[in-house]
Amino acid sequence: MQSLSELPAFACSNVIGVLTDIDDTLTTEGRLTAAAYAALERLHAAGLKVIPVTGRPAGWCDHIARMWPVDGVVGENGAFWMRHDARAKKVKTVFVGQPPADRQARIEVLAKEILAAVPGCALASDQFCRIADLAIDYCEDVAPLPTAAVDAIVRRMEAAGMRAKVSSIHVNGWFGDYDKLSTTRRMLAEEFGVSLDSAEERARWVFVGDSPNDAPMFGFFQHSVGVANVKDFGDRLAAKPAYVTQGRAGAGFVEVCEVLLAGR
Repeated sequence: MQSLSELPAFACSNVIGVLTDIDDTLTTEGRLTAAAYAALERLHAAGLKVIPVTGRPAGWCDHIARMWPVDGVVGENGAFWMRHDARAKKVKTVFVGQPPADRQARIEVLAKEILAAVPGCALASDQFCRIADLAIDYCEDVAPLPTAAVDAIVRRMEAAGMRAKVSSIHVNGWFGDYDKLSTTRRMLAEEFGVSLDSAEERARWVFVGDSPNDAPMFGFFQHSVGVANVKDFGDRLAAKPAYVTQGRAGAGFVEVCEVLLAGR
């Protein structure tokens, strides 16, 4: 991983959009700072497409699509995307894949099994407004669990037929063949006519993240950036970002904003 200062100026001038994780990338210790939100506004005002790509739930994403200075949001690790239609004054939601008919029942059973088997974990506080996935809290509202406990949660999800990913706060599991990257690619194609098949087009987008569930995005975008706390995951990243900021979390995202705008 190179320092963000090594990102070439010509690359910044060519960027047309910023894709970003939310938790511990935009937020700092669970809060969205004024500086990070202002960075979103500045990027949007500069004419860049701004799209959060998050594991957070549908209930949050509806608010984000309506209220934030963004062009859309990919939620629940790729289960759907949402985009606000200003003229119609409503949010368009596109779901990805066909979930099993008994998905919710299976999620409820599995959640109980995991909570009983892994002491200290909890159902994520935002589970009530999720549509597609199961989120198990391992350090947001509970005392941080050891790596072995996090791995045990992942194994139980995978054994139940779920795809499982570790974020900076939750282990997310879902039934379906999608992830952050596949849904982001589909959204950009269907909503903006952007194909990411070529390296030249991928170079026009920057992705910013911080944790293992961002690895598909890190590996796909040559201008991927990890905020400094990405280093906390060490060798648990299947793919690492090309660049890393000096600041952690929201302060790191502000750095990305400054570098991109200076390059324009």
